[in-house]
Amino acid sequence: MSATAPPRPTRSLRAGGSAAFALALASAVAMMGAASAPSPFYPVLQAEIGFSALASTSIFAVYAFALLVALLVTGSLSDHVGRRPVLSAGFAVLAVSMVVFWHAGSVESLLAARVVQGLAAGLLLSALTAAVVDLEPPSRPGSAAVANAVLPLAGMAIGAAASGWVLDVSDSPEPVVFGVLTGVYVVVALAVWALPETSPGHDGLLHSLRPRVGVPPAARSAFLRSTPAIVAGWATGGLYLSLGAPLIGQLGGESHLAQGLVVSVLTGGGALAAFLMRSLSPRALTLYGTSALAVGTALTLGALATDALGWFVAAVAVAATGFGTAFMGVMRSVTPTVGPAERGELFAAVFVFSYVAFGLPAVAAGFAVPHLGLETTTYVYGAAITVLATTAALLRRFATTE
Repeated sequence: MSATAPPRPTRSLRAGGSAAFALALASAVAMMGAASAPSPFYPVLQAEIGFSALASTSIFAVYAFALLVALLVTGSLSDHVGRRPVLSAGFAVLAVSMVVFWHAGSVESLLAARVVQGLAAGLLLSALTAAVVDLEPPSRPGSAAVANAVLPLAGMAIGAAASGWVLDVSDSPEPVVFGVLTGVYVVVALAVWALPETSPGHDGLLHSLRPRVGVPPAARSAFLRSTPAIVAGWATGGLYLSLGAPLIGQLGGESHLAQGLVVSVLTGGGALAAFLMRSLSPRALTLYGTSALAVGTALTLGALATDALGWFVAAVAVAATGFGTAFMGVMRSVTPTVGPAERGELFAAVFVFSYVAFGLPAVAAGFAVPHLGLETTTYVYGAAITVLATTAALLRRFATTE
């Protein structure tokens, strides 16, 4: 995925100023809103269509695997052809996925919507993350790494909360949620052409499309140190995004807004914690984050055992602070290690690891729920995350480098 040819001349990587940076940030929030907006609809559609717990978690997880395929093939595409064409194409495909969601009436159509959405997200993730870094104003050093950790989580929180609220107050929620999102993504697909082109571009495009994961040599040390935290954080996200809504329903949260609340608490709390702790070092962020993931997940299991909805949500909030800070620690560790020509490749590798950890446990949970039940599956899944996060915290605690 790396190129050996010299980069082509391009305009200043800092061209565009604050307006371009703001547009890139707004695009990141909009993209991640789509990742969580369908979540509150799943229990409703499950009741209407009548699909199994395995089908439910498969609908959730197929998004992650489609995203991985797209990342493996196109993760460094924007390094070669430029950020703007990739961003525009990604948002156009995302708009198509919202139309499919809008009219979904079967498991097959839901799976199709999630596959298209995952392919769009795979196109966008590394390119948009790299564009945010490229467009960081010189007067605000480090703001891109903070934004790349905070704003995607904020977008997911907004998407889940807004969808849950619309489901509770509207007689026709699908056109409201998915129709609005379709329009937003069409507008963004056009608007990104106003951004300055920040990728230097280089040869080796066809070689880069071979499916594989590559980490630039300069980033390998920081990436390896960050891998345990990546896995712990995103496995936690998979737990709450795949099983959170049915758990809230089982604990007495009957409204759609309440069932979407677990996603909003996890992602919104993670965004807030990352922003408030942005001045900490990458090591301190990662150490706090993995510790909070372990403690918060253990507390959710205790709340589930005592059938306490309020305590369950509070425990998710504790885990949320770890979810946000652990990932920001990772981004702060790896972002400065490479230049513009390798950012797409690096961020693709980060997100490949992230979404493997995000999707695989959810699929396993889908297989387990019919045999073990929702609570037992959650206990096993949560205990595994607690051990994993504790191990990641200990590894970071005794690491000899920042």
